[in-house]
Amino acid sequence: MRFAIAFALLLASCGPSTAPESADPTRESWYARDAARLSDLARQAAAAFGAGQADEASALIEQAQPIEKRLVSVAHPTLPAAEAASDLDDLYGRMLLQNHHYGWARLMFQKNLNRWKHWSPQTEETRRRYQRAAEEIDE
Repeated sequence: MRFAIAFALLLASCGPSTAPESADPTRESWYARDAARLSDLARQAAAAFGAGQADEASALIEQAQPIEKRLVSVAHPTLPAAEAASDLDDLYGRMLLQNHHYGWARLMFQKNLNRWKHWSPQTEETRRRYQRAAEEIDE
């Protein structure tokens, strides 16, 4: 009898979770705010890098990386979040390439290549970003 009760409890514990499914994080207010912040940081870093201020660009990239990770860790990131993450990864890759860190630069470009290769739905912009990542890998 004890075996039957233990077996019943074991089977009951293997059932589906009764916890409600979590809401889509991309619809939360923090998500759009963080996507805009990431885009802004990527633009600032690109401007600093273009002005020859590599240390400032590097600091901005470091500040942006936790935001990027949070945005792209959701199941289906939004296009603006993916574009901002892509811009940041592209800039970081170009900085690494300039500093002769070829393996790390290739990793950043490969990340972008994979991001856009599997993006759905494909648009002219996502194809352009995919092609740019492929060219940077070849470089």
